Amino acid sequence: MTMKSILMVGVLALSTLSIGLASTKAYEITLSSPSKVGNMQLAAGAYKLTFDGNKAVFTNRATDKQVTADVKVDTVEKKYDVTSIDSTKSGDTEQINAIELGGSKTKLEFGGL
Repeated sequence: MTMKSILMVGVLALSTLSIGLASTKAYEITLSSPSKVGNMQLAAGAYKLTFDGNKAVFTNRATDKQVTADVKVDTVEKKYDVTSIDSTKSGDTEQINAIELGGSKTKLEFGGL
């Protein structure tokens, strides 16, 4: 192989890798109070939310600590305008029931799985 061929193969491999990484969309959410998702506790703060199949991963922006929770993914007809969290309050803690992901047709449901 010539140097040009090796370079082309490398560029193709990198572009394929970046396409694969781009397919996992991350959403930014902010929790104003301590919250639970499923049985897992989340501190108040900013999080990056990703999901794959039936698992949602919350990554705390300040500490990089990750919490994984079971999730049911639903698809609706119309895109959500903004990301919103449906929760119920129990004492000082919010129980997250669902998250509607802004700019998508995806709703994540927690609990009762």
